[in-house]
Amino acid sequence: MTPSRWTAADLPSQTGRTFIVTGANSGIGLPTARALAETGAHVVLAVRDVARGEAAAESIHGDCEIRQLDLADLASIRAFADRWQGELSVLINNAGVMRTPERRTADGFELQIGTNHLGHFALTNLLLPHVTDRVVTVASGAHRGGRISLDDLNWRRRTYRRWAAYQQSKLANLLFTLELQRRLTEVDSTVRALAAHPGYSATSLQFHSESQLEDRLMTIGNRLFAQTDEAGAWPTLFAATQDLPGASYVGPDGIGEHRGYPTLVGRSAEASDVEMAKRLWTLSEELTGVTFH
Repeated sequence: MTPSRWTAADLPSQTGRTFIVTGANSGIGLPTARALAETGAHVVLAVRDVARGEAAAESIHGDCEIRQLDLADLASIRAFADRWQGELSVLINNAGVMRTPERRTADGFELQIGTNHLGHFALTNLLLPHVTDRVVTVASGAHRGGRISLDDLNWRRRTYRRWAAYQQSKLANLLFTLELQRRLTEVDSTVRALAAHPGYSATSLQFHSESQLEDRLMTIGNRLFAQTDEAGAWPTLFAATQDLPGASYVGPDGIGEHRGYPTLVGRSAEASDVEMAKRLWTLSEELTGVTFH
């Protein structure tokens, strides 16, 4: 098996290592958790709905546990982090929402930036003292159309556009990874920050629009063009277990990065903007009240 055709079957043993996978009860989170558990890892499924998490865990053959976590609620995030004890090998920031109608989190953030970025920003910084290996954040090719509005990150003045809000949140994921790695390097930490994206994978993520027409079109698109959720998990698994430089970005190797085997991929100029990454970090600290340890 050459590196260019790497799959979950090539995962090395993860015995003795602990992983947290947010949103692990569905989407690419479930096959990610399943593959890690099957190779000996202790996997914590961090999920909003414990009952759904328990149902998902029935398909996992290995060592796993369910813990409640609502990334749209800072109180829930703090409670989850406060309960954590011991070392954490890898934190996988996987959970997310996509193309939702305008909604607010418990703390008043726009739902997509609040869940996809601010929630994971707070969780990562609170758990960082426990992390021994790396943080992997799941981004998206949609980041290429994203723009960060520092003066209206939560869409209070702009006319809300759900796709643009999603693109902004995914761009934020990459800027977060960039700045996290810069800060880790600055303090001589051996912990690495990486990002991955699943390409076009058929999951439940695409069906939050509350539009029957859009959902029907997405169903057709998934059947014709998408890869499986198992294949969509490969970039995350690759980023979480392979020896890669900090700030690496992993995605599928196919045309347009829509499907294929995991490889290092590029990102937009906006996602490489070091100064914007610093400014977004500062704003995120102000909004969440959580700082870098």
